Amino acid sequence: MFSPVESRRLYRQVADQIRLMIASGELAVGQRLPAERDLAEQLSVSRPTVREALIVLEVEGLVNIRMGSGIYVIRQNAAVVAGAEREPVEGPFELLQARALIECAIAEEAAGRAKPDDIALLDEALTRMSGVVNDAIAVLDADRAFHTGIAAIVGNATLIRVTGEMFDMRMTPYFARLASHFEGPTTWRRALDEHRAIRDAIAAGDAGGAKAAMRAHLTMSQKRFSESFGEEFSGEEERGRNERPSKGKIKT
Repeated sequence: MFSPVESRRLYRQVADQIRLMIASGELAVGQRLPAERDLAEQLSVSRPTVREALIVLEVEGLVNIRMGSGIYVIRQNAAVVAGAEREPVEGPFELLQARALIECAIAEEAAGRAKPDDIALLDEALTRMSGVVNDAIAVLDADRAFHTGIAAIVGNATLIRVTGEMFDMRMTPYFARLASHFEGPTTWRRALDEHRAIRDAIAAGDAGGAKAAMRAHLTMSQKRFSESFGEEFSGEEERGRNERPSKGKIKT
């Protein structure tokens, strides 16, 4: 009897190949992995896909990402990491793409429905956010309140739930490690400015402006992730949609 074939994400396939090479000793403890660009070329995938795979391996305790230095093997067998069994199916770029499609439409709709009380709630979330940029947990809570607050303006319970669930997908060891590389007070202040642009467009009833401001915000979020690994952002790296499953071999 045939069994369903799992549609696996490319970043998982890349992580699997590197994990096997570490387990076999082909990549030794202490060894530096090839540069991100080289890995992407050898495996015929995009650089964002390589980044996603490396974060998975770092969460597992197999590699250490040293900013400005490289990626090093630090152990041969994966450590037991709480929550690792719930490794996210979607990588950060796929999640940001989904958020852009959904939340841009929500912001556009909210601009035509917002009342003074709705704007006051958004302002409350922004005020909270501005005061806690140094607190990773509190700033995330305020960020979530802002995005779900926009969905609440539309008055659709499903959209509120979906917006919250997409945001909550980052509450895993994987995304926590990701955040440790690219989030901090400076990036949160930038995000706050982007939020204010969204708020102002909604308050002005500017549907097109609200949609554009939300897209700019989520695009910049993706750009910050790219920059965290010392990479230049380009449109072709938004998502490796045209990539072929990894068949390359890493040269050691």
